[in-house]
Amino acid sequence: MTTWEELEPQCLSCTKCILHETRANVVFGVGNRSAEVLFIGEGPGENEDKQGEPFVGRGGKLLDDMLKIIGLSRTKNIFIANIVKCRPPQNRDPHPNEREACHPWLQAQIDLIKPKIIVCLGRIAAGEIIGRDFKITRDHGKWFTKDGIHMMALFHPAALLRDPNKRPETFVDLKSLEKMIKETCVQTL
Repeated sequence: MTTWEELEPQCLSCTKCILHETRANVVFGVGNRSAEVLFIGEGPGENEDKQGEPFVGRGGKLLDDMLKIIGLSRTKNIFIANIVKCRPPQNRDPHPNEREACHPWLQAQIDLIKPKIIVCLGRIAAGEIIGRDFKITRDHGKWFTKDGIHMMALFHPAALLRDPNKRPETFVDLKSLEKMIKETCVQTL
């Protein structure tokens, strides 16, 4: 097994797909590398590409507020990563070959963290991690188990900014996450 010290510099110098040609930064991930809860988004946007950190800007602020509601913090008790580590041009959805090229980086992060819970942020991440037939409008907040890891998906923060009417559903989903953390994890909320 690889270590964080080996993995991060390898990922930061990746040229496995065309996304490396237009990136400003590889967005490796951020948070507690021993976290029991792993959040996974689809890929960096413009602000994330500039800063090299996932979920910054308005969407990141909303995510931080959502986390705070249930006692989570990106600096203390979770890790946040993405399906792809480089920004797709014009924030388009990552292509299948780009997701495939980046998959070993995410899988190595999962292997190192050994999360008890994975929370997918949005349909792209959920489709990649939970299952190809996942529909965010139908399946958000539902629990799935794969390889002994509890998994669920929330609406992506950007979707919540576009449609605030989804926020009450998301609050219910967050409370379900909080309950699962209390039942499954050793860490204190």
